[in-house]
Amino acid sequence: MRPKHLKGRTTHARRGALTHSFAYAVDYVLVDPDADTGPFLFSRNRFNLASVCDRDHGGRPGRGCGSDWARRVLDAHGLDQTGDSRLLLLTQPRFAGFVFNPVSFWLRFEQDVLVAVIAEVNNTFGDRHSYLCHLPGFAPIHATDTIKARKIFHVSPFQDIAGSYEFNFNISPDKIAIRIGHINGTEGLVATLSGRLVSLSNTSLLGAALLRPFGPLRTVALIYWNALRLKLKGAFYRSRPAPPAEEITRALCDDSENGQAHV
Repeated sequence: MRPKHLKGRTTHARRGALTHSFAYAVDYVLVDPDADTGPFLFSRNRFNLASVCDRDHGGRPGRGCGSDWARRVLDAHGLDQTGDSRLLLLTQPRFAGFVFNPVSFWLRFEQDVLVAVIAEVNNTFGDRHSYLCHLPGFAPIHATDTIKARKIFHVSPFQDIAGSYEFNFNISPDKIAIRIGHINGTEGLVATLSGRLVSLSNTSLLGAALLRPFGPLRTVALIYWNALRLKLKGAFYRSRPAPPAEEITRALCDDSENGQAHV
């Protein structure tokens, strides 16, 4: 599969006693993590205007193993590789060598049907934790399915490590819509990523560089800008705790089956 460009939009809406919301455009790529194809301005594992590097994904930040890690995680949880399997990575690419991904998604398909997602979450403190999302028996994941997991990872210093996540995935060949809801009593947050998929081209990459300059650096700046806005609104700042010992939290459809597995 040749890489695709998600000219997306992300939204965040905080609920509860202190409300806050924002939205901005963002560029993701959907790639075969084992292929080295794409337009001239896009590369795998080497510098370019835009690039995706194995070391940025799978395992410790900056020391990732790419698709090998994702397959090990899936195999360890009972989803073996078959002839009809396909693994794709949805992520913000490096732009001019700089990278930061609040969340990337490993998408596992069987006979072109989505059956598992690994949501790879990074915070601005350099920590990473991943949530393996699937239905019982790795049944097909549809847009109407909600997959739940207990929150155990520090993401925002203005949110408690408490409550649960709800994941919804609507993945098709020409569009993507992902919703992640954090529920903690009357408090919470809803984050979305959505947009249409088009072929990744030199033109689309240059357009992204001009309209949304500095790519991931812009994302980091927007995160800190909204953190300042929250602080000015009176939000309570929580210091960074030690990250969880577990690398993976398993997210399932039934709350009673949620658990953690160290891989």
